Amino acid sequence: MSDYHDDLRLAHVLADAADAATMDRFKALDLKVETKPDMTPVSEADKAAEELIRGHLHRARPRDAVLGEEFGSEGTGPRRWVIDPIDGTKNYVRGVPVWATLISLMVQGEGGYHPVVGLVSAPALGRRWWAAKESGAYTGRSLSSASRLQVSRVGRIEDASFAYSSLSGWEERGMLPGFLDLTRDCWRTRGYGDFWPYMMVAEGSVDICAEPELSLWDMAANVVIVEEAGGCFTGLDGRPGPHSGNAAASNGVLHDELLSYLRP
Repeated sequence: MSDYHDDLRLAHVLADAADAATMDRFKALDLKVETKPDMTPVSEADKAAEELIRGHLHRARPRDAVLGEEFGSEGTGPRRWVIDPIDGTKNYVRGVPVWATLISLMVQGEGGYHPVVGLVSAPALGRRWWAAKESGAYTGRSLSSASRLQVSRVGRIEDASFAYSSLSGWEERGMLPGFLDLTRDCWRTRGYGDFWPYMMVAEGSVDICAEPELSLWDMAANVVIVEEAGGCFTGLDGRPGPHSGNAAASNGVLHDELLSYLRP
């Protein structure tokens, strides 16, 4: 059994608290939304959920560091929790149910911090996914009511389902030609966006996905879940893990071919 079982249980407790807070304000007519300096939206629910998670962590893991999208980095040490209180805020503020709280534990090792626990909770969809290193990946409503995740075995790009977030990001980085070539060669493409494509790769319902610009909190939880489901998660440069500022995830079989289209 994984050394991180207790941390995974704690992640579920954190997600339960965050789910209650975010669902309470979802579709609220008086929801307050601000624009951050990078021109992305942040709602009062983003801030409340992150504060709630940080409060729980201060009590349960006072020695651990915390990095969150809304309130930055706090503490030092070999263990760091990484939080995205609402991944998909634009969906959240428009009443689209595709958003989630992302919680990850990263531990210091050779070459830096590596994700060892990941949990993605999408309460408006009634879905949750989680994994701990060397313990497999699962989906369900709770630890006791879950099914194991397994990536697909699709072995040809021509048969692959490809998920992405938007066209504009690829165009802004001069990477649109390769992206379009990939969409033409795939069997199917869909713009699901945010956390969902990675969870579908882990479930085996999508074979490949990629995004051209991401932050650590967008990726850390997804890495563990995809890898523990048998898949592969790297940057577009092929570097393993969530440290490249962008991401490519696949069932593993198609990964090198995926990167050949999208490498910067």
